[in-house]
Amino acid sequence: MTTKKQARAQAAKKQQHYEARRAAKEARKQRVIRITAILVIAGLVLGGGLAVILVALQANSSDASTAAASEPSATATSGTSTDDAVDVADGEEMTGWAVSPEPPDPATAEGATWTATVSTNQGDLVVELDGAAAPQAVASFLALAGDGYFDGTDCHRLTTAGIYVLQCGDPTGTGTGGPAYRFGPVENAPADDVYPAGTLAMARVGGDGESMGSQFFLVYEDSTIPADAAGGYTVFGHVVDGLDIVDRVAAAGTITGDTDGRPALSVIVNEVSVS
Repeated sequence: MTTKKQARAQAAKKQQHYEARRAAKEARKQRVIRITAILVIAGLVLGGGLAVILVALQANSSDASTAAASEPSATATSGTSTDDAVDVADGEEMTGWAVSPEPPDPATAEGATWTATVSTNQGDLVVELDGAAAPQAVASFLALAGDGYFDGTDCHRLTTAGIYVLQCGDPTGTGTGGPAYRFGPVENAPADDVYPAGTLAMARVGGDGESMGSQFFLVYEDSTIPADAAGGYTVFGHVVDGLDIVDRVAAAGTITGDTDGRPALSVIVNEVSVS
């Protein structure tokens, strides 16, 4: 039985870990900003400013090459190394399920449901997880959430035409990150390819049903997402409260004004708690 003193110590340790992750992530962002500024200035001086800018944009769009533009982009491709998958921020070493070569046992989620609160800077999203319909996906989500894997991550992709989703769960914020493990096959995909508003589903590489990791997407408006050679997309839960938050983010569009890109209204996941 955990004593009050032990509980306080565990809470303090979790808070310290969370604050360290946020600080490391912010430091990394600032380094990227400084380096990008230097490259752009250097490019302008040398007459190659446009080329430098295009390279920077391409480096942040690697997910586009792994899935069709009309489908939710996937986790890292099968060629991503373990080091890339767990290098969340300079100076930070990931532990727990982030570095596990094997996914959590689906038996830990079979036949049960959970309520998870995804606390973000825009407000709380409450989701119900369906372990009966998608035990592997739910087991993975529960394990990663328990490790604080999602804490301090941002939702890196918003689509506003054709399909209507907000994609989250990548600690690198690039659309190619995830834990060391991948899992499949696809579970509980709709037979008619229709994903109603409020659907919580797993992202994956196009045509690869064994490529799921940590990235997930929230459907904020009914969407038809065609199945591919691997099937559809694993539906492992649904939003029970807070979908209006995603609607507000969607209404703000992407930072570029395109129909597929990083949301203009930043969504940072502070913590995922499960009951």
